[in-house]
Amino acid sequence: MTQTDIGSAPAALREQLLSDPGIILDDPDILRALVGAEEASRGANVRDMRGLAMKRLEDRLDQLENQHQSVISAAYYNVSTTSQVHRAILTMIAPTDFDSFLENLDSNVADCLRIRAVRLVMEAETDSPDSDLNPISGTLSVLPIGGVAQVQTLGGKTERRYPVILRQVATGAPLVYGTAAADIRSEAVVQLNLGEGRAPGLLILGADDPAHFAPGQATDLLELFARVCERLVLGWLG
Repeated sequence: MTQTDIGSAPAALREQLLSDPGIILDDPDILRALVGAEEASRGANVRDMRGLAMKRLEDRLDQLENQHQSVISAAYYNVSTTSQVHRAILTMIAPTDFDSFLENLDSNVADCLRIRAVRLVMEAETDSPDSDLNPISGTLSVLPIGGVAQVQTLGGKTERRYPVILRQVATGAPLVYGTAAADIRSEAVVQLNLGEGRAPGLLILGADDPAHFAPGQATDLLELFARVCERLVLGWLG
């Protein structure tokens, strides 16, 4: 912009720009337009290193702003998730008998966690568990001996069984979820230690959102929730 151009600007605007250059310096769009006009006036055969440097700085600033927003979003998500789990734990410890505990687990606790179903999986002492212990819509699923390992590995024989498994599924296992099985698209499977002399159990959280549980997500809050549930179950089992 030449002196003539500035002089032809309205007096009020000219005084405002001269008294507060930050109006221009703090506006990337105005700066970009000024640099573009200067480059155009010199022709296409002249390379402006200052302009190139400014373009790189602008790109870097955009990256930093995006990273900043990502950090803020992640922090908000972490706080929100922590609050969810804490509410779920407080809700889970409220019942005073095992039947109420199971009913509460798959209703109020599941609502706190915003998931479709919560299931406890245990193994019977025989290969043919009493069907009355495994109601089709119940929270407690009692499976034959070896059933816990089958659920952990989805029936595979060589897959390693991790204490915490996060995965997407095409549908939930009917023996675990009952009538909710068709709605399940992702699940968290956490192994429970039910005491010496007892087969291991599982706490399973099922969601209808495929992205709710996925490999690579942090599991510390899930571990906390599962360990509280484990101690409550041990208290009920005696």
